[in-house]
Amino acid sequence: MYICYIGLGANLGDRRKNIKSAVRKITALKKIKVIKVSKLIKSEPVGGPSGQGEFLNGVLKIETSLTPVTLLKKLKNIERELGRVKTVRNGPRVIDLDILLYADKIINTKKLTIPHPRMFFRDFVIKPLLEVI
Repeated sequence: MYICYIGLGANLGDRRKNIKSAVRKITALKKIKVIKVSKLIKSEPVGGPSGQGEFLNGVLKIETSLTPVTLLKKLKNIERELGRVKTVRNGPRVIDLDILLYADKIINTKKLTIPHPRMFFRDFVIKPLLEVI
């Protein structure tokens, strides 16, 4: 089993409900145990088109035996189930689920980079992450 940290974010619709739904769906996945959920914090959008609404962000600490790639696939499925449609990079979204850290692994592929490459530059990731570590 590996300890992993998942970033959560939403700035469309009922943001709190969207994040809670994502946490419920992650909790229901086989081979995943949610250990801790951070408080949600508000943040301004970073990058992307102007005029986006404020985000709610948080972090989950999980334990899993899933591989990083399988975990990513399952998170992307949850995003789709909750209505996420990718339009523009860093655009508004119903839900955003990112693998921040996966044990002590360093991965750099076309589809997956761990640690998350921009997490260290974003207080809305670091503050909730520090809460659950």
